[in-house]
Amino acid sequence: MKLGISSYCLDSLIRRGEMTLQSTIDWAARQGAECMELVPFAFTFETVDGEIDCDAIKNARRWAADAGIELINYSVLADLCKEEPADLTNEIARVKRHIDIAAELGLPRMRHDISAFRRPRGLNGAAEFDRLLPQMADAAGELSDYALPRGVMTLVENHGFFVNGCDRTERLIRAVGRSNFALLLDTGNIACVDEIPEVGALRLASFARMIHLKDFYIRRTDPGDAHDFDCAGSWFQTQAGRYLRGSILGQGDLDVPEMLRAVKTAGYDGPVAIEFEGLEEPRYATKVSLDNARRFWDI
Repeated sequence: MKLGISSYCLDSLIRRGEMTLQSTIDWAARQGAECMELVPFAFTFETVDGEIDCDAIKNARRWAADAGIELINYSVLADLCKEEPADLTNEIARVKRHIDIAAELGLPRMRHDISAFRRPRGLNGAAEFDRLLPQMADAAGELSDYALPRGVMTLVENHGFFVNGCDRTERLIRAVGRSNFALLLDTGNIACVDEIPEVGALRLASFARMIHLKDFYIRRTDPGDAHDFDCAGSWFQTQAGRYLRGSILGQGDLDVPEMLRAVKTAGYDGPVAIEFEGLEEPRYATKVSLDNARRFWDI
């Protein structure tokens, strides 16, 4: 197992100008992180004209090499459920440009979403999933085929409320049917659709080529300040109406040691990245999460 962090953990600090991508990489190395996922929310590898920023890519690769951090994945938002054919074509083209960026970064993996995280809740049912599954599989397959000769494996993450949960995630992966298409298993996100995270980890680990490790607080009554779809430190509701908020790993209500035992039992030994999205100070929270993950892995 190679343990590291997602740049998303420190995204709020980068947005505020308190850190840069370079200082984030350096900081992670000092905490003992072995690897890092790049999530281009607070930074970008595109120019203002939408072209690939080769200088930014060269800098990121150099910073990681100098720090001794392995760059393992590049994660972007995407929506392959667009109803208008022209919109879907444009979205696929946009994601292909990000695949080109991942290839230039020398990354072996790229995660792209399948559906919008903020897809209206009324459109997340089983009938909608069945209707859109062929479209999602065709589009994801096209992206996987595009990525293969570029040395990039494309990943779906169990994320949001539509393409999440054990059955739907497995059905999509099997429908795509490419050896170059696999899973970024998020051990916490399964709770968003009210499944048991440690059971989900055991069921889905065989499809995983990377893991996001996270923790949530869980409440069954309204905590008073919940925001729909806002998971960046706020309370939000699961599919069934429970309330979640990101926490420091090991301090929330998920059984993190059991989740790690599950993926170990399944034989997973690939990269694991902390994904912190709580209210605590990000550097403190990410450091404690890293330390806890190491300790829990050995339990």
